[in-house]
Amino acid sequence: MSQIDDDGQQSGFPDLFPKLASGVPGILFIYQRSADGLHHRYPFVSDRVRTLFGLEPGDLNRDGQVVFSVVHPEDVAGVAASIEESASKLTPWQHQARMRLVSGDYHWFESDSIPELQADGSVLWYGQFNDIQAFKDLEFSLRESEAEFSFQAGFQKLIARLSSDFITRGFGDIDQSINQVLEAIGRFFGVDRAYLYSVPEQRAEMTNTHEWCREGVESLIDSQQQVPIDTFAWWHQQIDQMILANRPVFIEDVAALPEEAGPEKALLTEQGVCSMFCVPVRTRGMVSGFFGVDSLSPREWRTDQADLLIIVSGLLSGALERHRLEEELLNQSIRDPLTGLHNRRYLYPRLDEMIALWSRERQPFALALFDIDHFKLVNDTLGHLAGDYVLREFTGILLEHTRATDVVARFGGEEFVVAFSATDGEAAGALVNRIIAKVRSYDFVFEEQCIPLTVSAGVAAVGDDGSTNPAPESLLGAADHRLYIAKSAGRDCFANASGPSRL
Repeated sequence: MSQIDDDGQQSGFPDLFPKLASGVPGILFIYQRSADGLHHRYPFVSDRVRTLFGLEPGDLNRDGQVVFSVVHPEDVAGVAASIEESASKLTPWQHQARMRLVSGDYHWFESDSIPELQADGSVLWYGQFNDIQAFKDLEFSLRESEAEFSFQAGFQKLIARLSSDFITRGFGDIDQSINQVLEAIGRFFGVDRAYLYSVPEQRAEMTNTHEWCREGVESLIDSQQQVPIDTFAWWHQQIDQMILANRPVFIEDVAALPEEAGPEKALLTEQGVCSMFCVPVRTRGMVSGFFGVDSLSPREWRTDQADLLIIVSGLLSGALERHRLEEELLNQSIRDPLTGLHNRRYLYPRLDEMIALWSRERQPFALALFDIDHFKLVNDTLGHLAGDYVLREFTGILLEHTRATDVVARFGGEEFVVAFSATDGEAAGALVNRIIAKVRSYDFVFEEQCIPLTVSAGVAAVGDDGSTNPAPESLLGAADHRLYIAKSAGRDCFANASGPSRL
């Protein structure tokens, strides 16, 4: 075996190594580590170490520690550990680390060498350092491409699943579906809060209708009801731009908001918001609100974040539009188109609910069946438009004298039903009397023609006939019979279980 002298030359071939090294890519070296591991040096290293790292071969001949001055601080421990492992096991020393070039930039290099145990217990490695930055760049690029592909595939899969959920959801499940979308999107993007706001056409206020918060993040929905937008002039401008220009609102850093956004900055800071994205949501082709996400810590958003959130916004817009159409169809099926009151289709289930509540808790309720006296005469003498006017005006009187908990329905023709909830027969009679009196004194004027009108009513309270198992049909039948009694008593009055009653 040839011997290595202190200057790293092989006896018999004094110029062999430098000549070989000059024609080989990378840096050829012979690395020596003492038996006790305390000393190490490079008996030979090609001159390329000078041009690449600015290190002198002579310095490395004397002390191998000089190399560590150009190794990236984060990689020093790994390099030392790899040398120790190769020396102890006499396995090839193969390791990758970042090394500082003369330019100051770091490049990835790979060492590849074979160890050889010497008679004095030291170890020699014969090998080379190769610049692998181009391979690392390709590797990073492939990883980024793979990660991006995985992200896009995951996003498309998520949108497909959420779209399918919206399609298959049952009627009336819109709130639950929206909450599920907010949670799914919030977790996918790793944000702290996702929400949906509604903004009326006048844009005077905004209301947080749905919200998802990551675990440990404070909910804001209760404090964000009917918030006046005018108090936040800068935000009002952003909403106007979002609505008029269909442009997302992106606040990259709340702390960097302009001076004119002082109130907004103070509120967002109080809420812990660091950055946020908002995109418009549309129904009936008009912006009806916005969908947004908040981050409570600094983060780097994707360059296509707005585009991705717009896709989510489109999903929400479609769901809300479908819900609106469903509501319209439902209202068309359970409401009278002329008066806007509920019809029989709606009335009967509500009566079933009232009867069930009476059966469980004995909560009273009463029915009043109203009929406009001589209504046919109005149609025959003044025309059906006058009749329609009378029906709408009478509807207004009924709504004025009833509560939100009562059920007011048009039963058919000129007949109307009011179900007074939590009201006994006596109290219902007093309410009916007020309605009758109001109609008697009301000025019904159609096309400058005064129409004097009165109404009659039949009142039936649950259980007033001794029945223990009432049904909507029996209650309505009793009210109808008593309406007939009131008509027979001269009209302009009501009748209950005790007979006709007149003011």
